[in-house]
Amino acid sequence: MAEAPPGQGVAPSLRRMLIPLALAQFICSFAGSNMNVMITDISHDLDTTVHGVQTAITLFLLVMAALMIPGGKLTDRWGRKRCFTAGLVIYGVGALLSAAAPNLGVLILGNSILEGVGTALLIPPVYILTTLLFHDMGSRARAFGVISGMGGVGAAMGPLLGGLITTAISWRAAFVFQALVVLAIAVMSKNIEDPLPADPTRHFDVIGSVLSAIGLVLIVLGILAADNNLALTALLLVLGAAVLAGFFAWVRREEASGREPLLSVSLFRNRVSNLALVTQNVQWLMLMGTSFVVSAYLQVVRGYNAIQTGVIFTASTLGILVSSLAAGRLARRFPQRSLILAGFVTNIVGIVVLLVLVKGRPGAWAFAPGLLLIGLGLGVMLTPSVNVVQSAFPEARQGEISGLSRCVSNLGSSLGTAIAGTILISNLVDPKRSYALAMVALGIIGLIGLGATFLLPRDNVPQVAV
Repeated sequence: MAEAPPGQGVAPSLRRMLIPLALAQFICSFAGSNMNVMITDISHDLDTTVHGVQTAITLFLLVMAALMIPGGKLTDRWGRKRCFTAGLVIYGVGALLSAAAPNLGVLILGNSILEGVGTALLIPPVYILTTLLFHDMGSRARAFGVISGMGGVGAAMGPLLGGLITTAISWRAAFVFQALVVLAIAVMSKNIEDPLPADPTRHFDVIGSVLSAIGLVLIVLGILAADNNLALTALLLVLGAAVLAGFFAWVRREEASGREPLLSVSLFRNRVSNLALVTQNVQWLMLMGTSFVVSAYLQVVRGYNAIQTGVIFTASTLGILVSSLAAGRLARRFPQRSLILAGFVTNIVGIVVLLVLVKGRPGAWAFAPGLLLIGLGLGVMLTPSVNVVQSAFPEARQGEISGLSRCVSNLGSSLGTAIAGTILISNLVDPKRSYALAMVALGIIGLIGLGATFLLPRDNVPQVAV
């Protein structure tokens, strides 16, 4: 598909192609947060615990992160469009299975495993196809902005839409809704053409894929085990670190032998990209961690139902929408580093507000100002972080860095739910203390992201037209 000539904007055909790609990012992000408002309903219906639901949510995010890079590599062998379609089918089957789940095990199979695998096949083609279809940096940056913004909106709207559907119908209907959106994406994406042919002979690093997935799974499972078994946590963390060390040793060996590894270690030699990846990871960690902690606290401790919890999260949704809509104008007026700094400061202030304004037993809307600030902060810095990472590498490496970028973001989501959720759940006998500890932990992690942003160069961060 040809792009419109310079100065004439983006061709209408490309705009139509962008809709299903952005909608795919939206529904995958929605799936990562909408279960947060169903904690009480699911635990009662499936006779499980808050920790059981947390495990299902965390595993979904973890499967996405662990398989995102292998999913990106498979696009070379199978083709971008074919991977995208396969991801839609697997995701849709997982959503329907989750809707009919009779117990937690089946829910984990449908939501955590199948939807996670489907997402890992869906998301890499979204960013690779965008890179291939939008040729000039200006239109590509705008396309990335739309897709990243839809990801943030999906994550923020998950609690609201999920709460509305759960209260009006059932938590199971929320998964049917996901299946219907996936069907709509499949219909709208029929005319998307893959600009590059598939290469079935392309090498796929099976051992590297297995090692990276096992290492990440062990790390996150270790964090999840911290609420009741510190010895197991230590063992899993050590094993995970050892496996990941083995993974990096393996990919270095593959590169030295002239074979294509799962992930080139040279990607980590770019200081600007490394720092921006840290900011991406922390952004999603803070969003998903805050979403789980506040949702669980409101439902389990305050006794709010799904729609009451979801309505409170309207504040963060509004914040992301407002700042995302202003992202283009902000990018033309301010350096990307400044926007990321402003986003982190706003997020940290939001966490402080959530701590200060919810002392005692205030009304539900005491949570709104803090959530609004977190939404505003995230919307401001999502697109600049992606642009800094992508712009740090030449055209030929865009597919590879896209996969790493998505992996790091999704790993942040998984870690946020695991770390903050585990702190909250481990001490629910003293809910105010556990809530405060979880939010303080998120604030400290936010300071790490802020520190990484300060280390970005002032003048050498690529300024991408938006």
